[in-house]
Amino acid sequence: MTRKSLIRTAGGLLATGAVVLLAAPAAAAPLAPVPSLDVQRYLGTWHQLAAVPQPFSLNCARDTEATYTPLDAQNVRVENSCTTWAGGDNRIVGNARVNDPATMAQLHVSFPGVSTQDSPDGPTNYIVSHIADDYSWALVGDPGRFSGFVLSRSASASEERWREIRTVVESRGYNSCLLLTSPATGGREDIRPLCTV
Repeated sequence: MTRKSLIRTAGGLLATGAVVLLAAPAAAAPLAPVPSLDVQRYLGTWHQLAAVPQPFSLNCARDTEATYTPLDAQNVRVENSCTTWAGGDNRIVGNARVNDPATMAQLHVSFPGVSTQDSPDGPTNYIVSHIADDYSWALVGDPGRFSGFVLSRSASASEERWREIRTVVESRGYNSCLLLTSPATGGREDIRPLCTV
């Protein structure tokens, strides 16, 4: 698939996803956090396996990663990076502040200079809704499920793991067809709806 057709496919799926999301029932319960998150185990680098497309990520062609580094008891440094369609490096550094000390799984993520996200204080926009027992993969999103990210310690996943991911994504109230796989070195090379994996 050429770069132009990949962009067209991702853009078309994003537009379709926006229509479906707008048509979602308003009464759906907010995305629930895991009962307890061990922040120390969560720190480090995660590879994005799939995600609900976001406007800020359309420039990312592959190898999308997030690295979390502790700052203090309530704040974590967030560094998101990816390889662009032109082969360059794209990265942004922000802050994640814990909004829910009971579970430690609900945070406000902010990025300086990004409209509506430039303050470290704010409403929860990052919820860890699933974490594997061994902390090998996670599902995170915002309360209304307008964002959703499948993160993994490894850039690749077995067929069995992909089935598990899809089951968990759907059990958390997402339409798995709205999450697209993320190309990664050593992992999947295609962009396709999670519901077809």
